[in-house]
Amino acid sequence: MKYISTRGNAPALAFSEILLGGLAPDGGLYMPEAYPRFTAQDLDAMRAMDYRQLAFAILSRLVDDIPQADLKALVDKTYTTEAYSHGRADSDFSQITPVRTLTQDVHILELSNGPTLAFKDMAMQLLGNLFEYALDKAGRDINILGATSGDTGSAAEYAMRGKKGVRVFMLSPVEGMTAFQQAQMYSLQDANIHNIVVRGVFDDCQDIVKAVSNDLEFKHRYRIGAVNSINWARVAAQVIYYFKAYFAVTGDNAQQVDFSVPSGNFGNVCAGHIARMMGLPIHRLIVATNENDVLDEFFRTGVYRPRGAAQTWHTSSPSMDISKASNFERFIFDLTGRDAAQVRQLWSAVDRGDAFDLNPGGLFGQVQGYGFVSGSSSHANRIETICRVWQDHGVMIDPHTADGLKVGLEQRTPGVPLVCLETALPAKFADAIQEALGRAPERPHGLENLESLPRRFEVVDAQADAVKGIVVAHAND
Repeated sequence: MKYISTRGNAPALAFSEILLGGLAPDGGLYMPEAYPRFTAQDLDAMRAMDYRQLAFAILSRLVDDIPQADLKALVDKTYTTEAYSHGRADSDFSQITPVRTLTQDVHILELSNGPTLAFKDMAMQLLGNLFEYALDKAGRDINILGATSGDTGSAAEYAMRGKKGVRVFMLSPVEGMTAFQQAQMYSLQDANIHNIVVRGVFDDCQDIVKAVSNDLEFKHRYRIGAVNSINWARVAAQVIYYFKAYFAVTGDNAQQVDFSVPSGNFGNVCAGHIARMMGLPIHRLIVATNENDVLDEFFRTGVYRPRGAAQTWHTSSPSMDISKASNFERFIFDLTGRDAAQVRQLWSAVDRGDAFDLNPGGLFGQVQGYGFVSGSSSHANRIETICRVWQDHGVMIDPHTADGLKVGLEQRTPGVPLVCLETALPAKFADAIQEALGRAPERPHGLENLESLPRRFEVVDAQADAVKGIVVAHAND
C-alpha cells in the first residue's frame, strides 16, 4: 500500500513514511493509491468482531509496512476498557464505542468516553502509540505542531504527554473554546507540552500550521510532524467506528445506514466517505454544520467559499467554528476522479482566498453519487434539540451532537437507520447545557475542579514567525 498526494507532485510513500508528517511536500494531503475493498464475506466475518479485532482487520489493509504482530499489539494497547471508561457510568465500556438508541431507527454513537471526553480520543490515542513506536524504531524525535478549535488539542496532548521523543506545540484561538476545554489543555504541566494561544480564530491557527509545514527547510531542520486531521493515520483510525456502528444497528449486510456527522474540518465525515469507498453499506453521509456553514453551502450549491476570520462566528458549538475545511480536499480528489492537476487548480484559488464552483462541467452533479447531503443548525436549534432529547429520552447531549441530530433528523432517509456521531460529553459545554436544561452537566470523577488548576501557556500574534520562534526555543528540550 502506497500513499500519494492529492496534488500529484510528491513521491508515493509507505504508511510509516507519511505517519509522522502532515502535508505532503507539494502542499497536498496523502491518500491511499487505491482503497482496499471489503467483500460481503469480509463484512460477514467482521460483524462478530470486537473493537480491537475490527480495528486490526481494517488497519491491516491500510498499513503493510509495520509487522502485523506489532500492529496488533499497538491496537490492543490502545483500545482498552480502561482507556475508554472516563465517560458515562451507564456505558458498556467493553464495546469501546457503544450505541445509544433513542428510537427504533435513531441512534447516537458514543465516541466520547476517552480521556478527554471527545471523539478525537478515538484516533489520537492510537496515534500516540504509533508515533512512539515509529520514533523508537527510527531512533529519532519529533516536534508536533497542531491547531485546535476545541477538542483536538487536548486529545493530542493527553495522547502524547510523556511520550519518548515527542514534543507538542498546540495552537488554539484566544476566544471560542469553553472554559473546560481551555483548562484541559492549559493546565497540563508536562515538559513536552507547549500551549500557544493565538490572537485570532481557529482558521488563523490552521493557516500557521500549514505555513510552517510548507516551509520545507524549517520542517526538516526542526523535525516537524502533525496530529491534526490532515494526518492520514488519524483519518484511518476514525474509519473503524463507522464499521462498528454499522454492525451494531443492522442485522445483516443487505441493510444500509445513514450517518449524521457534526462537521467543521471535514475529517470525521471524510472517514465515513473512506469507509463507504472501502465497501461499508452507507446510504447517506449527512454533513451537519453550525452557523459556520461553508460545507453546507457547498453540498447545497456546488460552491466552496471559505471565509476569513471576520466572517467566522463564535458559536455555542465552538469545535465547529471553522470556515476552511482542511480535509475537504481529500473528498474533492476522489470526486475529480483523482485528477491532481484539477485539485491543484482548485486549491490555488482557495489559497488566494477565493471560492470555486463545481457546477460548470457538471462535477457537482456527481456529488450525490457519493451519498453526501447537508444542513445547518443555529444556537436556538441546538438548545431546542438538547432540551427535547433530555425530555423525551433522558439523554443529555452536547451542542455539537445536537447540531448533528437536528440536521440528521431533517435529512435522513425514511426507513433507514440513522446514526448520529457524538462529538463530546456535555460536561465540556456547561453554559449551553445550563441554558437548555437549567442545570449543570455532571462531570466524570476527578475533573470537578479542572478550571482552578494552574495554567501554562504563551500568547502570540497570528504570525507564523512568532510560532516558529517558540518551536526553535524548545525543539531540543
